Amino acid sequence: MAGIGTIARRTFLVGSVAIAGGVAFGYYMVRKPHANPLLDDLAEGEATFNPWVKISSEGITLITPHTDLGQGAYSMQAALIAEELDLDFGQFEVSPGAPSAAYYNTALADEAAPFLSTDRGMQANMTRGAMGALFKILGAQISGGSTSVPDSFDKLRLAGAVARETLKKAAAAKAGVSIEDLQTRSGAVVLPDGDSIPYTDLAAAAAKVKPVKNVELRAPSEWRLIGKPMQRLDIVGKSTGTLPYGVDLEIDGMVHAAVKLNPRQGGALNSYDASAAEAMRGVIKVVPVTGGVAVVADNTWRAFQAANAIEFDWGPAPYPAEMDAHWETLSGAFKEDRLDKVWRDDGDVDAAIAAGDAVDAEYRAPYVAHAPLEPISALVRVDDNGAELWAGTQMPRFVQTNVAAIVGCEPEDVQLHNQYVGGSFGHRLEDEQIKCAAEVAKAMKGTPVKLTYSREEDFAHDFPRQIAMGKMKGVVEDGRVAAYDLSIAMPSVADSQLSRQPLDPPPGPDSQIAAGAWNLPYDLPHFRMSAYKAPPLAPISSWRSVGASSNGFFADAFLDELIHAAGADPLEERLRLMNNDVARKVLEAVGEMSGWGSAMEPNRGRGVAFIESFGVPCAEVVEVSATDAGVKIDKVFVAADVGRIVDPINFDNHVKGAVVWGLGHAMNCEITYSDGKAQQTNYHAHEGMRLYQCPEILVRGLENADRIRGIGEPPVPPAAPALANAIFAATGERIREMPFNKHIEFV
Repeated sequence: MAGIGTIARRTFLVGSVAIAGGVAFGYYMVRKPHANPLLDDLAEGEATFNPWVKISSEGITLITPHTDLGQGAYSMQAALIAEELDLDFGQFEVSPGAPSAAYYNTALADEAAPFLSTDRGMQANMTRGAMGALFKILGAQISGGSTSVPDSFDKLRLAGAVARETLKKAAAAKAGVSIEDLQTRSGAVVLPDGDSIPYTDLAAAAAKVKPVKNVELRAPSEWRLIGKPMQRLDIVGKSTGTLPYGVDLEIDGMVHAAVKLNPRQGGALNSYDASAAEAMRGVIKVVPVTGGVAVVADNTWRAFQAANAIEFDWGPAPYPAEMDAHWETLSGAFKEDRLDKVWRDDGDVDAAIAAGDAVDAEYRAPYVAHAPLEPISALVRVDDNGAELWAGTQMPRFVQTNVAAIVGCEPEDVQLHNQYVGGSFGHRLEDEQIKCAAEVAKAMKGTPVKLTYSREEDFAHDFPRQIAMGKMKGVVEDGRVAAYDLSIAMPSVADSQLSRQPLDPPPGPDSQIAAGAWNLPYDLPHFRMSAYKAPPLAPISSWRSVGASSNGFFADAFLDELIHAAGADPLEERLRLMNNDVARKVLEAVGEMSGWGSAMEPNRGRGVAFIESFGVPCAEVVEVSATDAGVKIDKVFVAADVGRIVDPINFDNHVKGAVVWGLGHAMNCEITYSDGKAQQTNYHAHEGMRLYQCPEILVRGLENADRIRGIGEPPVPPAAPALANAIFAATGERIREMPFNKHIEFV
């Protein structure tokens, strides 16, 4: 396999100007399917019809290559295949499969293309097609950006249909009947006389049949699984504590490792003294690694203790050591030479603001950690033939390439076993712990090395959400919002993240600096949204909803300020401005759910927010009470439209989890730096929402949109502004900085 980095550096240069249909990439390259990886080790009597289905006499395996991070991705993918293959839950096993270019994700193109989600013009569609072609040629196997459902929805149903029709073809030949007279049901082909042949009995015969390509997908009226409540495949294991995660794995001969890396991320290691650690019980070896030192011991606890016993002389941070300088850098980025792009420029904003009595504000969003519950770990064994590794990752092929570069082998000689992940929120789009484990395993060839980060080490070396600042001005006239000038500055997430991968940043503007802000679906007479790329500061990465996580707060909360300045109703004015029918129905739904406009008791407030991210319009209403002890969040109403809901139970859980995530981080979380080091070292200082603070959350999913979308991230961006707007309604205090607990208490 060619190095994905080599391919990426060449093709990203033309990605933004490529023409859909293969003009830039070559029609043959775009149309040519990737090889089926299941053919590589197919045993005698096993059948595979495409990269997602394998059948033998012993059972049926469905390949679910989008990583399951706790969001139910394996169950969702399996259900889409099983819908068309006529399988019931319990009739198959699932596997993430080996990394392969065949599992490329073209749904990433929608977020990468700089067009409104509602723009179906020729240029927009051609650009999306070109970006999709790029991701296919790259073989970009990535789980992220709320794309698992949109990427899978058609292709996995098609995979199931191809397998179904090919099995019918094999059964027709075996039974001597016409294929048109056959049906399928519950993992079997049903013959005209009512007898049935299990798929497993047809495996050997089907292996000799050329797969049927001309298939039709079932109409929604025929669906048995899609849109119906499902019990996820992992629910029993997670409920009983028996589901193994990557951190749980053990193999024979395994040793344990812990690391101490420069707490000033990216800083040098000048020297160290490991003599005390080397003398401690259970310590096997001390291994220098990039940026620090690893200790290998006979169990994790002893490795942690020994690592803490090493004395270090660390170099300085390659970014400002104190937080004031970070904010000063952001504030200084609002100038012409840092302008990344003016994403919207409707009307004449300058003239409107000059002519009116302008309202202005500055908003801030801090760094915040990913902090998933499962500790970061990786298990790697290196030998003369390559490497074998066990870890949970959202980018398997990048991991193969990176480990191969460390070990000194070809990527195809790195065997990856992707694992269930106990939370990510973007953290598993990084692979530093895997690269570090590979360095240690290379120094101990033949010995499996399990590296586990302590919680403190993870907090110190997380790549947090971007720090961001918004500067806004607006004008109101005759009880309406007339002008809105929105400027946002942040460092580039893409530049920082790709600096740790074998990729150069794509050309052109960084869409995440403007995400969730430029695409407000409002007909404002004068609206400008400008994005400024701040210089690099602390290293950052994708965090659940990326740029929209902070921009949603900026864009909607200041709009709420303008609406109140105009003396208008927050919901009615948003509806008056709304220019999209699908989005309007979402906003109307949340208003109806919450009883917007009904009287509230004294010291209570209701706030509404609307943000579109990842193509999903999402509206939230938060109700709060102002008590003597602080603000209590009473209830949250959420409406969102993803076009088609695969599993209503999982949809409901996704939305509620995202609301808790968004509210908790807005309330209580930040990462700050002093002397170049993250000051928050564990959950006690970055706690999110506590159980007693969790409100009742009511959810409504709509299906009016014409495209399938994902729901993992879109409910996050509206949460912070809806809460801020509710606090203002209850207390009269306008909060413009996260976390909110800097200004008020929560109970």
